Amino acid sequence: MSRGYYPAMIWQTLGGIGLFLLGMMLMTDGLKALAGPALRTILSRFVSSPVAGVGWGAGVTALVQSSSATTVTTIGFVSAGLLSFPQAIGVIFGANLGTTSTSWIVSLLGLKLSIGAVAQPVIFLGVLMRLLARDRIAALGLTLAGFGLLFVGLDVLQAGMAGLSEHVTPDSFPSTSLLGVFMLLGIGIAMTVVVQSSSAAIATTLTALYTGNISIDQAAFLVIGQSIGTCVTAVIAAMGASRAGKRTAAAHVLFNVLAAAIALPLVPLFVRAAGWAMERHGLSDTVAIASFHTGFKLAGVLVLLPLIGPFSRMVERIIPLREPSLVDNLDPNIASVPAVALDALRSTLARTAQALSRAIRARLVEDRRVSPALLTDAKIALERAVEILGSLSTQPTVRADWANQNAMLHAIDHLSSLLNAAGDQVGLKIMSSDEESRAIAERIQTILRAIEADPLGTDTAELGTLSREIAAMRTTSRANTLEQTAKGEFDPVAAARRIDAIRWCDRVGYHLWRAAAHLSSTAQNGESHEPSDSEG
Repeated sequence: MSRGYYPAMIWQTLGGIGLFLLGMMLMTDGLKALAGPALRTILSRFVSSPVAGVGWGAGVTALVQSSSATTVTTIGFVSAGLLSFPQAIGVIFGANLGTTSTSWIVSLLGLKLSIGAVAQPVIFLGVLMRLLARDRIAALGLTLAGFGLLFVGLDVLQAGMAGLSEHVTPDSFPSTSLLGVFMLLGIGIAMTVVVQSSSAAIATTLTALYTGNISIDQAAFLVIGQSIGTCVTAVIAAMGASRAGKRTAAAHVLFNVLAAAIALPLVPLFVRAAGWAMERHGLSDTVAIASFHTGFKLAGVLVLLPLIGPFSRMVERIIPLREPSLVDNLDPNIASVPAVALDALRSTLARTAQALSRAIRARLVEDRRVSPALLTDAKIALERAVEILGSLSTQPTVRADWANQNAMLHAIDHLSSLLNAAGDQVGLKIMSSDEESRAIAERIQTILRAIEADPLGTDTAELGTLSREIAAMRTTSRANTLEQTAKGEFDPVAAARRIDAIRWCDRVGYHLWRAAAHLSSTAQNGESHEPSDSEG
């Protein structure tokens, strides 16, 4: 063998891993675009219990080939109150079980059938669909291209591993002594952390096993380490996450640690059983490892599912709730699933509108100043919403998500103007001084009460009518006030305060109406009015 052959095989192996990862990412993005609405519907409507959560979590994860998509969707629904935490834990358990489907795809199709050559036309077809079509057809094309590239990567990886077989053998890896087991676990953890994908790490292990680079017991310990390695990525993802995100990550970590603890003492028994099955029934070693991977994840589910109540309470004690905040729903990780991110954004913006409406009505009725803490919390929520919108990984094939993003941006703009109005030091006692001012105050209170009750389900046509009435009354009242002041019938200072207060009411009513209209996707753009002499 030439001197340059060995490094070439290393690069070929690394290139195969890279192609596999790229194929997995493209396929997952395409599947998420295809199944986005279904993913949201399934997890929000059909997860009625932790047991149902396990089933749907496993099924959805196997469908979209991404446990992170399932987990992030679950975090969004827990934050929005659509799922209880025990239900969410069931989904997390199911997602961990569903992610083992990659092992079966690799062992049964990628290695046993070796369809990499057949996949090349699939890649070409997928790219054509992605370039020439739109919406779901384009998303399907992306999925096909990723699926084909995944198997091309496995072929390249397999060729690289086969070329290394003279230099890399089971003897090159630690033995299965006590120290060797810990070293193998460490290698498995490192593989997952480095490539940031347990699927790619397990595919590499299965390929190495298939080409004879490692033994079946070494592969088993590597797979256990790769399962533990997902805990590291979960902890990294939880940094800066919401409370729901941190709890979800903690549940994920505890589950995988327990599943690994169950699996470790069973490896010798598994190796003997696998040897018997391979000798008697022709079972391949890669299928045996895929069975082992699914088996110990399933064992973890069966052990923890009856203890879901105590388990969820333990996680809640580890990560206790803090004072509720308007940004609790906005976990930065939800940006990877646009449909869920937009739901969480809508929920957060609705809560922000409600909080500001309550504070503004208290100020109008009782002349109480708006709490600086609330203003700060609302400001942070709006800034976080803009950040998440800016980082959404929306596929250009999903036009509905683009329209929703546009609506969210409009709502944020109006709520920002409402926030500025809430902080303005305008005297509102004068709104009870005469019949005309009281009529304006009554209308603005009607709008505020409607937003407090349900900003997403309110009759925005009625809010628009009230806003236009306030605008018309503001124009008339301003002219009358200036005329009375010129005649000496009104104190100039009091007149200026009255005009400022009425203008303020017009601003508040208008921005509440428009924010609610955009949040409920019933904006009356053709009939909107802009307060001509008000800010924002």
